[in-house]
Amino acid sequence: MMTTEDIADALEITAKLLELHNENPFKVKAISNAAYKLGKTRLDLTSLGLNELIGIEGISKSLAEKIIDFKNTGTTAELKNLLAKTPAGVIEMLGIKGLGPKKVRQLWQELELESVTDLLYACHESRLVELKGFGEKTQQSIIQNIEFKLKQTGWFHYAYAEKIGQPIVEAIKQHTDLVSFTGAMYRRREVIEEIDILIGDENLDTELFVSDTIPINFIQVNPTIFYRKLVETSSTAEHLNGIGFKNLETKPYNDEKSVYSNLNIQYCEPELREGLFELEKAKTHELPQLIEYTDLKGILHNHSTYSDGMNTLEEMAIYCKNLGYEYLGICDHSQTAVYADGLKVETILLQHQEIEKLNHQLYPFKIFKGIESDILNNGNLDYEEDVLKSFDFIVASVHANLKMDEEKANARLIKAIENPYTTILGHPTGRLLLGRPGYPINHKKIIDACAANKVVIELNAHPYRLDIDWRWIPYCLEKGVMISINPDAHQLHGYHDMRFGTYTARKGLLTADMCLNAMNLIEFETFLKTYKK
Repeated sequence: MMTTEDIADALEITAKLLELHNENPFKVKAISNAAYKLGKTRLDLTSLGLNELIGIEGISKSLAEKIIDFKNTGTTAELKNLLAKTPAGVIEMLGIKGLGPKKVRQLWQELELESVTDLLYACHESRLVELKGFGEKTQQSIIQNIEFKLKQTGWFHYAYAEKIGQPIVEAIKQHTDLVSFTGAMYRRREVIEEIDILIGDENLDTELFVSDTIPINFIQVNPTIFYRKLVETSSTAEHLNGIGFKNLETKPYNDEKSVYSNLNIQYCEPELREGLFELEKAKTHELPQLIEYTDLKGILHNHSTYSDGMNTLEEMAIYCKNLGYEYLGICDHSQTAVYADGLKVETILLQHQEIEKLNHQLYPFKIFKGIESDILNNGNLDYEEDVLKSFDFIVASVHANLKMDEEKANARLIKAIENPYTTILGHPTGRLLLGRPGYPINHKKIIDACAANKVVIELNAHPYRLDIDWRWIPYCLEKGVMISINPDAHQLHGYHDMRFGTYTARKGLLTADMCLNAMNLIEFETFLKTYKK
């Protein structure tokens, strides 16, 4: 039986959905007002009949009939119809503070956003700034409100958790050197439920460091067992069983490496302690030297104000150079991405002219002429061949028509991979962590196609993507398919996401020699000239 509060909520969502679909504004207002009044009343609607309901101020006969329907069935035919024709993610967007139905309709129809995570990603790409009625201030407010809402789900992106947890670890370091993230945080999982922090001090008052934004679990131990406990609490049960942790000698250890040495197991970096493909190699001492953030020499797949980026090409290049990188690959959106001001042919010519000018000014730093070409519904790349061949390299990505079954997705991606102008397959599944699972693909078939056609696969470093999933990187390496760690940066700060991409790549055993943008400038230039020859 629905309570009065339940009925008020049902009327409120009915009003919002009617407004979202641009229905009669007078009807919307009447239902909305009734929902507001009923939400404030202490009247028990469940005991009232039709005539009694009509006697309540603001309740018309049609509204009274809706209330009766809600009482009897829990819904109405009207609400069922509205829900059926509205994506669940769009309905969820209506729950974001500061976003009314009209604004949600704009985001849905004009920017084709269909989930809260879609919206958050669009905000970080600054796609709302130019939208009528929004602007930068509104965009920032939406980001804050979404992040607050996501806190309530019980899962958090690693990047967000790190932002909260790192200052706490640094504060604890003022009291003891024996402190570290542990658990999923130490393994740098893509999403986590809580921050685990190990402290080698049993008496420290941890109440000084509690956060109200994300659950924090403090594990306090005697300093003599700190490193033993760090390996134990940072590993999955499968990893501990695989390395024979129960056979570890009970004695003090000076670091984590000595714990593994005692077990005659090759040291496993924290990112690897998942109990998966690392175990076999660790037992035979065949784990490779994992890629380091400092191995990266260039940044590929970035956007400027030529499409939907926040900074000019020159600003993007200078900042990249000042960070110590040797080259930048600019990859603004292609013409089909109208929502992102995708580049028309004449704009490409202008950008290429500016690149030539900047390359002369910034030498020996170099900007490469790239494009993020949409993979069209039929698998073709955006632009005709004479335009495609004007680029130094091409990142081919799916951005539209994401609702595909596996057969359609595989066929679409493989056709793009087989295009001789495709250099990198961008964010292969289109997933958005905590928001969109991505379209289903047969990873082995896609990776095999990349191997056959000498196409690199992107590990999109944006902390909401981290796509390709690290669990498939070992198969890429087995097939000789290189990985490119790309930030998909739409503003200067986006370059720093390369760190998150590197963490994720390490989980998949990526080495520097199999990472495209770990090549220095000369090596990368040679690669572009020869890789498909």
